[in-house]
Amino acid sequence: MSLFSAFQLGDTVLRNRFVMAPMTRSRSPGDVANALTALYYTQRASTGLIVSEGTPISREGQGYLFNPGIYTPEQIAGWRLVTDSVHSVGGKIFAQLWHVGRVSHTSIQEGGKAPVSSTSKTAEGAFAFGYADNGEPGFVSTSQPQALSSEAVGRVVRDFAQAAANAIEAGFDGVEIHGANGYLLEQFLNPKVNDRTDQYGAQNLDNRLRFVFEVVDAVCQRIGAGRVGIRFSPYGQLMDMPLYDEIDQTYSALCAGLGERGIAYVHVMDQTHFFLRAETAVAREDALKALLVSCRKGLKSTRLILAGDLTLQRAQALVASGLIDLAGFGQPFIANPDLVARLENGWPLAVANKDTYYGGGAEGYIDYPPYLG
Repeated sequence: MSLFSAFQLGDTVLRNRFVMAPMTRSRSPGDVANALTALYYTQRASTGLIVSEGTPISREGQGYLFNPGIYTPEQIAGWRLVTDSVHSVGGKIFAQLWHVGRVSHTSIQEGGKAPVSSTSKTAEGAFAFGYADNGEPGFVSTSQPQALSSEAVGRVVRDFAQAAANAIEAGFDGVEIHGANGYLLEQFLNPKVNDRTDQYGAQNLDNRLRFVFEVVDAVCQRIGAGRVGIRFSPYGQLMDMPLYDEIDQTYSALCAGLGERGIAYVHVMDQTHFFLRAETAVAREDALKALLVSCRKGLKSTRLILAGDLTLQRAQALVASGLIDLAGFGQPFIANPDLVARLENGWPLAVANKDTYYGGGAEGYIDYPPYLG
């Protein structure tokens, strides 16, 4: 049960049970991973599994400038540089496949087209990282989307499958489908956002789940279920995702369907501590544990990762209790490339400079040293 021992995750053997969670860093000019990207991930490759920053599956799926995609030959070659470097030091890395849906802006879309979604409703209060009216890059309010036709939904499913194949060509050990944080998959899942009347609409649970399962099935068919994971953020309200009564039922049914498909893992981003309407920390922890129990029940051999607000002690307790299999850490990896060694040896953790989280160059990206004693 030790977090520091090897672990079998689908088709991939990990050196430990720690996962570096996906984090947008916006440091890829031309939306192509480069040598700086390779060094950043390689410095952190002592973790069991790295999940890459969100990598758009298409130009349409992009909502932020300077993030490396996975849909052109140049992008595949850029990621190959990263994966070769990570593998050279014994690391494992999955690509997070990303379509932002309505969380985009016309300045990012090809030909200035509207973003696409399950709906034509704008993500109120949400921002993309595109070009302002003066032509300078920056945060801009999301544009009104166009609802995908039933036929176009099928095309997006195929885009996910092709992106997965591209990721394997680029040397990734597998892929994680981004179904969290208010992006496209969640725009279909949430009945207060999804206002469709076709087979993907919110009239019933099966319809709301259909798009997610079609994406998963298409990706599994292309690269094998043992190399596929998916990320969710139940109770999250990011990007104008309102809470709804059927949240627990929705994710319980999702996990049951994913367990039947035998994918490698489900990755839950814990946002209950920030968004769940509960009065005490104990109530929020109880809600999270109830969610994990519900998800675990349907997963069968599919593994469960939890990320968000974890400490070593909390992660160890959750693994020991059987609620989760692996522990995901995000921001601590920014300033601590050797995070696993620091946690194992009780060494102090460095604090990251938040001003350098997004954009820029080497500063705040690859210049954090390992612990030197």
